[in-house]
Amino acid sequence: MALLLHRIGRFAYRRAWLVIVAWVLALGAVLGVGLGLGGQLKDSFAIPGTESQTAIDQLAAVFPQTAGASAKAVVEAPDGSSVDDVPYRDAITDMESALEDVDGVVSVLGPFDEFAGKQVSDDGRTAYIQVQFDGPTTEVTVESKDAVVATGGVGEDAGLRVAFGGEVFQDTSFGLTVTEVLGVVFAGVVLIIAFGSLLAAGMPLLTALVGVGIAFGGISIVAAFAPVSSTAPMLAVMIGLAVGIDYALFILSRHRTQLARGQEPEDSAAESVATAGGAVVFAGLTVIIALLGLLVVGIPFLSVMGVAAAFAVLVAVAAAVTLLPALLGLLGRRMIPKPGSRAHRRANAADDGGTRTMGRRWVDLVLKAPVVFLVLVVGVLGTAAIPAASIDLNLPSGATAEAGSQEREAYDMIADGFGPGYNGPLIVTVDITQTTDIFDDLDAIGARLAEVDGVVYVGDGLPNETVDTAIIQVIPESAPNDPETKQIVQDIRDLQPEIEEDFGTPIAVTGYTAVSIDISNRLNDALVPFALIVVGLSVVLLLLVFRSVFVPIKAALGFLLSAFGAIGVSVAVFQWGWAAELLNIEPGPILSFLPILLIAVLFGLAMDYEVFLVSGMREEFVKTREPRGSVVHGFQHAARVVTAAALIMFFVFFAFVPEGSGAIKAIAFALAIGVAFDAFLVRMTLVPAAMVLAGKAAWWLPKWLAARLPNVDIEGEGLRAHLEQEEWAAARPAAINADDAVFGLADRPIGPLTVEVPAGGVLVVRGEPVDRRVVAATLAGRLPLVDGRLAVQGSPLPTGAGEVMRVVAIAEGATDVPTGGTVGELIAARLDATRPWYRLRPSSALVDEWATRAADAIGHAPDGPPFGVETPIASLGAETRAVVAVAAALAERPRVVVIDLDDDPSEADSGLWHALARLVPATVTLVVGLGAAATPPDVSRELAARGIRTIEPDSAPDRVHANLEALR
Repeated sequence: MALLLHRIGRFAYRRAWLVIVAWVLALGAVLGVGLGLGGQLKDSFAIPGTESQTAIDQLAAVFPQTAGASAKAVVEAPDGSSVDDVPYRDAITDMESALEDVDGVVSVLGPFDEFAGKQVSDDGRTAYIQVQFDGPTTEVTVESKDAVVATGGVGEDAGLRVAFGGEVFQDTSFGLTVTEVLGVVFAGVVLIIAFGSLLAAGMPLLTALVGVGIAFGGISIVAAFAPVSSTAPMLAVMIGLAVGIDYALFILSRHRTQLARGQEPEDSAAESVATAGGAVVFAGLTVIIALLGLLVVGIPFLSVMGVAAAFAVLVAVAAAVTLLPALLGLLGRRMIPKPGSRAHRRANAADDGGTRTMGRRWVDLVLKAPVVFLVLVVGVLGTAAIPAASIDLNLPSGATAEAGSQEREAYDMIADGFGPGYNGPLIVTVDITQTTDIFDDLDAIGARLAEVDGVVYVGDGLPNETVDTAIIQVIPESAPNDPETKQIVQDIRDLQPEIEEDFGTPIAVTGYTAVSIDISNRLNDALVPFALIVVGLSVVLLLLVFRSVFVPIKAALGFLLSAFGAIGVSVAVFQWGWAAELLNIEPGPILSFLPILLIAVLFGLAMDYEVFLVSGMREEFVKTREPRGSVVHGFQHAARVVTAAALIMFFVFFAFVPEGSGAIKAIAFALAIGVAFDAFLVRMTLVPAAMVLAGKAAWWLPKWLAARLPNVDIEGEGLRAHLEQEEWAAARPAAINADDAVFGLADRPIGPLTVEVPAGGVLVVRGEPVDRRVVAATLAGRLPLVDGRLAVQGSPLPTGAGEVMRVVAIAEGATDVPTGGTVGELIAARLDATRPWYRLRPSSALVDEWATRAADAIGHAPDGPPFGVETPIASLGAETRAVVAVAAALAERPRVVVIDLDDDPSEADSGLWHALARLVPATVTLVVGLGAAATPPDVSRELAARGIRTIEPDSAPDRVHANLEALR
């Protein structure tokens, strides 16, 4: 991955304007289409598979009048008056008539209608009109809602106070306030302090804003075709902005440090993208995987939020590794810190001696008493997590709506006039297909429901037109988000077996309140398994990156401490009300999806900090094998960047708390606290203390596991080796360069071999069939090199195997050529494997051309060419088959052709060499495997003029041992 990112960074640096224009066009196109489509945000809290949702789906089929979204038009008469007074009653009746004319409204039930329930308060001042739509919330148009609200003018003209509430009037608007902008300003201040340069500080902000713009545009496009919750774009903007700034910060910080140390800007940009960018890609992928893991919970609206946030993170990663190096390419040497500046001094300061940085002073303090700091961090986070044990989860409701909003006003009017339970009525569905005494049984069932503790009102049973399903409205005493309401729902469900046995009428509980409770229960049940999955993923990922058992376990445990500590603080503030007034928060239940969303997002951020801190420690340990010094030096190099990144995250998240919407406010607060806990307490205090206490055991990995784990080069060690080899290869302009190259396998090496073959030359590999084929496969990039240095066409092996495979073609030996087809079919098969994607079949002209060239190389007999495209392969001799095989390989237009000839001397006679000299272009290098007794190619003056080199690989144990000892 490091090599790929290095190439991406170099390309973006060199083609800066191309990359920048592409990003600007993408931003304009996505934003323009998204805004042009005019998609509306819609909160849909459906949850397939639960009792409440199943009941809603059943009602949609058999009782459609009750299955759609609902709303309430709440009216309140002036003090001392009653809604039953003539002017007010007439106005309410007129409102009902107006509501019935609204498009999408299927039924209206007024407080004075025949079948009305308790829709007038005991004091007579408050009443409500029940409005039923013909579809779910996501299908209620803005025009319909505006028309419903417009009917309120009738009541207001008569002197009534009117407000509209219910699920369709939940606030789904999206907007940023000045406090969110202040979060970006604070992030800019942190960047200026970190870089000491306005120019450098502006680049992470610019790339992050571009990424957020594209993410928002993409979400707007989706919103035009599918339901997208109001929380999804705000969450995506918040997370995209935070990670976008941080990811660019990591790469830019590495670039500036390398520039201060004298590295060329282009090389530094490419290397920064490859190294720090590798950690960015890793961190971004962990966040994306965790967010997409929300799909397995099976809750649609949460899945949409996860996908939206994951898309924002993906765009942020892409911007960091492409747009940022393009901007660096425009600025060039202007990004170099001035000599004598703080940034320049810091980059060139020695690890020991001189003025100690704040990071160095902190880690020295922690390591004076690591046990004390370890216990202290665990104690603080453990204490912070205690409130999480009493967490009460629920979805947003009118009670959590913004003060002064229409939804909140209607909620408060109902609660004051009727009681809080009237804001969340329960609907009990009754299957009446098996009863013959419908109304008596419904009355009896209603009486049973009225006996449930906490129920204040039970409406009359109402059958549908086909008399197979009835509904009963149940009003709890407690508010929709009160724990007592959850108990009432469960108590009613517990009555189901008894009622079915007595009356033969199965019942189910549904309604918006019941759906919210079911979602909360589903999320509560999924929290621990999801946390374990995320922890397991973190262990596996860090095991791959650091090749250590201790590091991933410590990181996972630290993540759990910070996550549950943040949840505990959120419960104390949002549920218990601690410091609620200071933060402009109204206490209530915790958002149902907050804990699981926090775990998903915080996981990626925690792994981000872990990688940047511990990778430096690992790099130092590999060089010095000294555990304590590695922790100190690795920490002091990364502490400033991690501190800046954490502060940026904190400010961006926390800026959404004071003025954010109810849902996003809680999410932002939890993320801000989680970042602070994880970065400053876990990663920057607990990690160095634990690493020092573990000593060398921190880097222990069982040998059997080390042999099976892939090597994830996130620090760029392999890249640096590749760049050194690339520099070595560039200094030797030959087709093939081998310098003490050892081929084969570690337990059966071949070599070392040294050779230099000019472009268009011939390399003869003499030896045993297995040995020479292994060498040939290695030269073709198909097998890795064991030791030494090797380059083919300027690409070092094994790191440049991809480029080598594209320029090297392996021709089948005479005994390997399939004999079941024709000459044309053999050439066409090679062309088909390398043809462009837009060609449906190989070019027949090319097949004819290479068949003709092969025949010309063999030489024409008096009666014409020796073969044609239709000639069967089986009819050709060994020498001719070898020439045809080389022609087929040349059809791929390679720069090197490899063929192994059989040990039979007749297959490599002088005629074959003369034919190959005529067939193989002078610019193509030929590698030939020969048996010991075969005729060498120097019998052909044409090949000899190109330059012939010969190597003799030998894997005999005694000679191999001597060769390896000589290498050492």
